[in-house]
Amino acid sequence: MNQLALVFATFGYVGYFPIAPGTAGSLAALVLFALVRWLGMPAFEIATIVVVFVGGLWAANATEHVLGRKDPGAIVIDEVLGMLMTLALLPVSTLGIFVGFVLFRLFDVVKPFPAGRMEHLKGGPGVMLDDVVAGIYAHISLRLLALLVPSWLMA
Repeated sequence: MNQLALVFATFGYVGYFPIAPGTAGSLAALVLFALVRWLGMPAFEIATIVVVFVGGLWAANATEHVLGRKDPGAIVIDEVLGMLMTLALLPVSTLGIFVGFVLFRLFDVVKPFPAGRMEHLKGGPGVMLDDVVAGIYAHISLRLLALLVPSWLMA
């Protein structure tokens, strides 16, 4: 079970990328996003987010115990969740996906309130919830930018 948690939390070991594993996890999330979006079922898109969130809570908690550290960099399932939330249900263009990626990474690094506080929670919630907040902020920002330049950001 610990191995399954490690594979899930590191998103298939992407979290072990030697440079900027969080960014690597966010980029890898775009592959999952493309697959889910290709299926063209909004309910499946929401279900994927729920599964990644619930599974991420479990896997992040278990992986912290296995690795013996709080929120180790190898855990990137939180970045996967944040990217999925950023782009959820938006008819984004390729440029919109790129802008969403940049916005999410910005909010994930800066951690505006209450994201920074979420990191202080223990276990899986402490790993996952700051990225939930960053994903929500990035999603709202992308929607607002799309109002200004819809032809650039939306498909």
